[in-house]
Amino acid sequence: MTVSGTPVGEAVSGPAGSVEAGRVERAVVVRRLLAVDRGEGGLSALHVRIAAGLAGVTERTVWRWLAEGREGRVEARPRQGGFTVGDALWEVLTQVGGNVAELRRRMLRAQDEGVLQRWGAVVVPSLATLHRAIKDELRAGRVLQVARAASGRVEPSRYDRALAELGFVDGADGPPVVDGPDAMPSGPGGEERSGVVKAAARARVSGGVRLYAQGARLVSTRQVAGVVEAVGHTVAARGIGCVYGDTGLGKTVAVEQALHLLPGRVPVWRAVVGVGPGLPQVRAALCEALGLPSGSLTHRAGPADQALAEALAEPGVLFLDDAQRLSPPVLDYLRQLWDSPGCAAALVLCGAGSERALARAAAMRSRVLTWHQVSRLDPEDVPRTLGLFHPVWEDADPADLGRADEQTACGNFRTWAKITSHVCAARGRDSGAGVGRDAIDQACARLGPYS
Repeated sequence: MTVSGTPVGEAVSGPAGSVEAGRVERAVVVRRLLAVDRGEGGLSALHVRIAAGLAGVTERTVWRWLAEGREGRVEARPRQGGFTVGDALWEVLTQVGGNVAELRRRMLRAQDEGVLQRWGAVVVPSLATLHRAIKDELRAGRVLQVARAASGRVEPSRYDRALAELGFVDGADGPPVVDGPDAMPSGPGGEERSGVVKAAARARVSGGVRLYAQGARLVSTRQVAGVVEAVGHTVAARGIGCVYGDTGLGKTVAVEQALHLLPGRVPVWRAVVGVGPGLPQVRAALCEALGLPSGSLTHRAGPADQALAEALAEPGVLFLDDAQRLSPPVLDYLRQLWDSPGCAAALVLCGAGSERALARAAAMRSRVLTWHQVSRLDPEDVPRTLGLFHPVWEDADPADLGRADEQTACGNFRTWAKITSHVCAARGRDSGAGVGRDAIDQACARLGPYS
């Protein structure tokens, strides 16, 4: 849509810093309108309409800005303690399909039950304030996943049984574990491992997950089932997928499980990037993941890009964790690789905040086939899930586990893995100690103030 030949939402000429996220700031709009108003031709409704389109607001709002500007107030009043939507509320909004009115009704019920603070809110705002806060989050690039797969109805037992029936999992076989028992012993008499075994061990560590406690097992939860479905569809369609959610919810574990369940003929490449990598570092990481001579290609953009394009012409999947570290230029570089003719590989991006990173790269964001948000453990599933995760919880009182989840873990699997580690350590020091409320409280206390 254009107004008088000027595309709505595009920047216009003006002072540096006057345009943010494609919208002209209020102060710039008001000053220009006041200048036109003082001119010979005067101000017309068309001027206001154009200004409203460039600022991304209604014409009524621009008229109000203009009236306040004539009184000397050009800048907007800063909001004092404005209401913001935290991760817990955003997850509830996702569960209700983006229905803001239903979100507020649930907040009112939570306030009556005295559990509103668990969602990171102290009071229930008005419906208009809640709408404004959600729009601010969306404008900042936050993704609202309102279309959910039917995996929410999949029970863990049904999911495990289906995997066994399909024959994808061979007994205890699963994604490699970083802190698990070493399945590759040294040679006789403690001999040095061969180069092949060393390389395999390095691959195991780089592609593994951390469980924190000896004897812990990977558990197929509803959340894992959802990621398996989303990643499987993305790989089958040779598209781009993004798995996101809060830290510690098991995103990497779930993606590793999904990749492990792929048919053996589908190659999986894992690229590891540092913090804030530039294009040369990302190019080197991709070359290393795909088995290309990164040393000779890293600083030769043309040959490196050609080699990467040829490698990605083979069906497979590239897994890139911590995608929130990638800048828009790097994401656009990945987009160019996947736009190259003949590309037959899938790309799976994962990380807490990765959806925000992708939102800042519009071209890449528009090519994402699958968005999947990983949610917290449901409170009613905590006792059964922990019993499957580690034997130490098999005889624990579900009420004690529910209390610890409500006060400390809040459905965060990584937090529960740490609590399990401390409980196991305590039982190792005193084999007769049970797993009662005191033992669980002591383990929770060791997590510090940021649990």
